Amino acid sequence: MYFSKHNIFSKIKDSDSYYIVNLLTGNADILDKGKADEIISGKFTETEEYEAKGYITDEAAEKRLYTEKYLDFTDERDNDEVQIFFVPWYSCNFDCSYCYQAEYDNKFSIPTKETIDSFFKYVKDEFRDRKKYITLFGGEPLLPGNKYKEMITYFLDKADSLGLDIAVVTNGYALAEYIDILKTRRIREIQVTLDGAGEIHNQRRPLRGGDPTFYKIVEGIDLAIANKLTINLRVVIDRENIYGLVELSRFAIDKGWTKSDYFKTQLGRNYELHYCQSGNSKLLSRIEFYETIYKLIIQYPEIAEFHKPAFSISKFLFENGELPSPLFDACPGTKTEWAFDYTGKIYSCTATVGKPGSSLGTYYPEVSLEREKVNDWEERDVTTISECRTCELQLACGGGCAAVAFNKTGRLHSPDCRPIKESIGLGISLYFNKEIA
Repeated sequence: MYFSKHNIFSKIKDSDSYYIVNLLTGNADILDKGKADEIISGKFTETEEYEAKGYITDEAAEKRLYTEKYLDFTDERDNDEVQIFFVPWYSCNFDCSYCYQAEYDNKFSIPTKETIDSFFKYVKDEFRDRKKYITLFGGEPLLPGNKYKEMITYFLDKADSLGLDIAVVTNGYALAEYIDILKTRRIREIQVTLDGAGEIHNQRRPLRGGDPTFYKIVEGIDLAIANKLTINLRVVIDRENIYGLVELSRFAIDKGWTKSDYFKTQLGRNYELHYCQSGNSKLLSRIEFYETIYKLIIQYPEIAEFHKPAFSISKFLFENGELPSPLFDACPGTKTEWAFDYTGKIYSCTATVGKPGSSLGTYYPEVSLEREKVNDWEERDVTTISECRTCELQLACGGGCAAVAFNKTGRLHSPDCRPIKESIGLGISLYFNKEIA
């Protein structure tokens, strides 16, 4: 018998207590200092309870359970819904300070109807046995102007004819102009970004030419919610705007958005992807991001009405009373996510779409797939990343983002590590000890 290598054991933030989590067996406990000291010293008095929960286990039995859970995970993933991104153009009307596509080839061109027809034929043929939906991505997919609206309308008509739901990722500036087009379609959600209230947002996400965008986006959000279109509001956070989260939360609450069934939120850390953020001093590390959000919510609890951070598995455990299933793979690329652009190219995901040298094949003018590259993406999980195999955090981290890992190391099968222990300690403190709900 030995202390399971899948135990995640650490101190709870602002507490003398510790937590122990084992995603393989699905058990979690808060331990007082006395019991925590026993684990630290390796001298257990509650061996029967710890064995029952898998904290102490037989190595052979643990390997069998690992294999069983891994097969369950891959079976479920193979039957999961596929998100298929389509970029109708890389053109954008914004000049965001952190645009990761800034050095892409942003020619102001649009797809032909033949290209769109070929895309839907590929989706129908290649994903015929999978549940799926399509997400319009960019660039900015909802550009103002009749030629753009005509092409988006044609795209949505094709999706409707195949019974496919659509999500849209947009900067929101022209959203109000598209409401009449969207409200009669199978729209799952519309992701819109606001980086703060008023001036903070306008400084980070102005129009090309510098004009403000905040209130035009707010108008579109109001109109979407009024027409029962779900808004997924995203905030991209770094040192420049993290403290503006307080004002933005209050703004959303005062607007009544947080009470709507058609409103949800996500916080995204501005991070090192491709060209734009290399060595950028305004970026927060992951742990700086989590710790600052934690402190802000304690000081300003209204933020939690706007958004409740996941803090790894902590929020899930708090809301569901149980742990999520083990995460053997955090990267959806080529498994439950694919990306396509108007030039006819196929990519693994949104983090690689449009990046020179990252395409995996074409759907137009001919269908071709570089199977060796695809296999490399498909095979990546914690069992193929050598650094993950001996890491106790592997089933909470899942190896992280493959695109970020590749950018850092030049190897797809390398880890994009996350501060899981610290994040769980923050989340358990916030949701269980401080009872922020």
